[in-house]
Amino acid sequence: MAPRVLISDKLSPAAVAIFKERGVEVDVKPGLDKDELAKIIGDYDGLAIRSNTKVTAKLLEQATKLKVVGRAGIGVDNVDIPAATARGVIVMNTPFGNSITTAEHAIALMFALARQLPAADLSTQAGKWEKNRFMGVELTGKTLGVIGCGNIGSIAATRGVGLKMRVIAYDPFLSLERAAEIGVEKVELDDLLARADFITLHTPLTAQTKNILSAENLAKTKKGVRIINCARGGLVDEAALRAALDSGQVAGAAFDVFVEEPAKANPLFGHPNFIATPHLGASTSEAQENVALQVAEQMSDYLIRGAISNAVNFPSITAEEAPKLRPFIALAEGLGSFAGQLTHAPIEKVAIAYDGAVADLKIKALTSAAIAGVLRPSLQDVNVVSAPAVAASRGIVIEEVTRAAQGDYESFITLTVTTKEQTRSIGGTVFHDGKPRILSIKGIKIDAEFTPSMIYVTNEDKPGFIGRFASLLGDAGVNIATFALGRDEQGGSAIALVAVDGPVPSAVLEEVGKLKGVRQASALHF
Repeated sequence: MAPRVLISDKLSPAAVAIFKERGVEVDVKPGLDKDELAKIIGDYDGLAIRSNTKVTAKLLEQATKLKVVGRAGIGVDNVDIPAATARGVIVMNTPFGNSITTAEHAIALMFALARQLPAADLSTQAGKWEKNRFMGVELTGKTLGVIGCGNIGSIAATRGVGLKMRVIAYDPFLSLERAAEIGVEKVELDDLLARADFITLHTPLTAQTKNILSAENLAKTKKGVRIINCARGGLVDEAALRAALDSGQVAGAAFDVFVEEPAKANPLFGHPNFIATPHLGASTSEAQENVALQVAEQMSDYLIRGAISNAVNFPSITAEEAPKLRPFIALAEGLGSFAGQLTHAPIEKVAIAYDGAVADLKIKALTSAAIAGVLRPSLQDVNVVSAPAVAASRGIVIEEVTRAAQGDYESFITLTVTTKEQTRSIGGTVFHDGKPRILSIKGIKIDAEFTPSMIYVTNEDKPGFIGRFASLLGDAGVNIATFALGRDEQGGSAIALVAVDGPVPSAVLEEVGKLKGVRQASALHF
């Protein structure tokens, strides 16, 4: 059955065509109110939105089939990411579709500030011809300070270089090599504030960047600086900026984004040296088309082929990687589930070692699957998307190790769970038939497939155990499908991993636990 997608905001018709070409059924219903949307969302596998639709926790409760939310644009402020993550819903955005448009808007506002274009336009059209009133400044030779030199910021920076400006950038994640490549000087924030004639912001709004231009930092700026914000409202303390404009510390400011939007009133409105636009950063026909096409392609690739790109809550997986990754995801989740079902004490750490070729795959996705397997026996609602966040909230340390092939297998995954009482390890691989297999438990070699119902037994390696065990199951009407055995040494510790047809009655399991030499007997479900 073909997956179904709902487009609930206005998108280019070209996006609808892409969905249909890829084999996805699509309904276009822009303008639904939240109650109307809640009534029908349960019918859809995907939801494509812009900024109008609010994907709340309450809406997600009704979205029982939903697998992916695609935001045509970069900002996902209108999506409850933690709620989506908890329900296993992938949230994608399109961070590159409007990058050039947003950077160009920042440069346009910089020109408008430098030459006072809006005020000059109003004055001239009013018939005043105030030629001496509008004395501007040149951009050539001035210092442009870029706060946030990622995708959009780097485009704005290169445009500044092209305008013969000296460009300096503050971004903790900007490497010196990348800075040199785009022709900018990497500096600390205080240095940028002291030197820049123009400051343009291109960073997301986080706890670290909120009010990055605070009253304190505005006081550190070069007197007469001009500030442009086309990124996010809240990066600049608006009241403090108004005071800096009034005092002349800041010569002018141009904003496309505000703390509260739509911005009907704002401390900055009305100042003669302030320019405002209504969040137009992505508003060009090219950008609207680009993000619509991009979100349709991304959502289709995920729903049809399992590829994940530009997800904000899960590692990216290409369409080529997805088929290779899928059996290893099943293996990682199975290993985690095995350990999770046998672990009853609070987990302190989960360590996952990836040996051989599997280490070259997207191990973040594999780790998420493994952690989901570990946690699901005690927390039923955990999934591969939410697992890392749930583990972090519980203080569980996650450790990943990649190594060259260590043994006889091209790829091997070892999962180790540590509690205060014990450490338990299990390892396995995927054979050429694509089926995950358990090959090691507590260092003891074994060979078993994951099956829906299994019995795991640890016992002393003494003669007669297998006969007594098999007889007990036979007498109880429990049919054995496969029987895998392993031991550390003759007469030492042994394990049995037995696949059976159907769930094992608890009374039977208790009888197994009473057999001579048995140390542990547990039922497992996969």
